[in-house]
Amino acid sequence: MMNRLAVISAFLCIICPAINALASDPPESEQLRMPDKNGLIHIWDGTAHHRHAVTLEAFPPAENRYGVSVIVCPGGSYCWLDYDNEGVQVARWLQEQGICAYVLKYSVMGKFQFGCLAGLYAPTRKHPDMISDMQRAVQVLRQIDSTSLVGAMGFSAGGHLVMSAAEFFRSDFPALKGVHSEASRRPDFVAAIYPVVSMSSEYTHRRSRRALLGEYRSGNRRLRDSLSLEKHVPEDCPPVFLLNCRDDKVVDYRNSELLDSALTVSGVPHQYIQYSSGGHGFGASESKGSDESRRWRTEFMNWFRQTVSNLRK
Repeated sequence: MMNRLAVISAFLCIICPAINALASDPPESEQLRMPDKNGLIHIWDGTAHHRHAVTLEAFPPAENRYGVSVIVCPGGSYCWLDYDNEGVQVARWLQEQGICAYVLKYSVMGKFQFGCLAGLYAPTRKHPDMISDMQRAVQVLRQIDSTSLVGAMGFSAGGHLVMSAAEFFRSDFPALKGVHSEASRRPDFVAAIYPVVSMSSEYTHRRSRRALLGEYRSGNRRLRDSLSLEKHVPEDCPPVFLLNCRDDKVVDYRNSELLDSALTVSGVPHQYIQYSSGGHGFGASESKGSDESRRWRTEFMNWFRQTVSNLRK
């Protein structure tokens, strides 16, 4: 009896979302979306995709000195989001620099789902949900202000996400096919801070890989290769700021070295900084990391000003 109930429960978990999708309204024409009273933009509202929890939280500066918006993607191994440390704190720092920042609350598997292997018996968020959220966020910000440059800054797994947006902007993932928008999905520049890069090498961050690919697909070599960033850098990849620390105990420092080499081979304008100390997860904190690694914000702003100047020419 218990086995029969388990099978029925699993079946309902799988079939109900499909039924809801079929019953949903057809895709609507693009509508302008502005932050609500809480500073949140629900980027999928008004579309056929029911992802109300996916939001952009706005941190507008007193003066947008550069005419630039930056999407901030916190890390969390594609399982959860380090929303405060690598999201809000980073956005507030960018805001202080005169940059309009938006923290993206993108789809993740979830800690509980990851811990109980939920993907084996019920649907969970996995690729391409995350990259679709990122692409949609770029579109929405371009619609809000078509004159602004739109960049992206990601940390750890969020670094993998922003680089995916930089590399796969031509890819028509299913969610975006149902959205009527002419806005480009290509970010104008990206900053990847201690990023997850490879899904297929010996340096892979396995927790991120499992959460991104899903339980059934984590062993799929073809899918691993398709999401290994060092293997898919296009020649027209936007400029990249890349940074990590050699003593990173969470994401092997050689992930960034692989990406640096691939960017160099493809002739992509980029700056790679590797610190000897600082570890992982320091974000824009004044106390985490090391004295050395906390210099990254100054280095980024120097690169940012030069890059924006070049893009404006």
